[in-house]
Amino acid sequence: MDIYFTIEEKYLQAVEEYQYGTQPKTLKLLNEIIDTDAKYARAHYLLGKVHYNNTGDYQSAGYHYQTCLELEPSFPDAYVPYLRLLLFLNKHTLAQNVSSKALQVPGVQHSHVYEIMGQLAEKNNNWVKAARLFREALLSADDKEQVDDVQEHIERIELKIQTTRTYAYNLS
Repeated sequence: MDIYFTIEEKYLQAVEEYQYGTQPKTLKLLNEIIDTDAKYARAHYLLGKVHYNNTGDYQSAGYHYQTCLELEPSFPDAYVPYLRLLLFLNKHTLAQNVSSKALQVPGVQHSHVYEIMGQLAEKNNNWVKAARLFREALLSADDKEQVDDVQEHIERIELKIQTTRTYAYNLS
């Protein structure tokens, strides 16, 4: 009966199965799509999500996110999850490349990109850069929840900067 499904129908069914939490069926459908059409970018995107969020196979997740963006660079949904994976893996150089592309794609939330890049800079103890990126995230945030999250980042970074300042005392 599966032979009557178009690739798009199978993809939508895989999305539905993913939302219901039936991971084995999601993986089966997505692998069938890839077997039929290895260039179906959205299947790679969803496989990246499944591997990152559910199986913990970060190498496969990275492969599928990267493949998705190579096949369909204008697909905005893949950039932020891929950047979150790169943040988790501390892949600074690759994250820089992906974020610069993400900021050029319509539909990508710039505030999330700046926030993730700020977190990556913070993770690498580059607090001045992190503070700048968090301010950019704040300026491009469009909902209260994200504004609150970014403000927490800014407060934390300011505390770190303040804590590591060296003071020079002069006796007069």
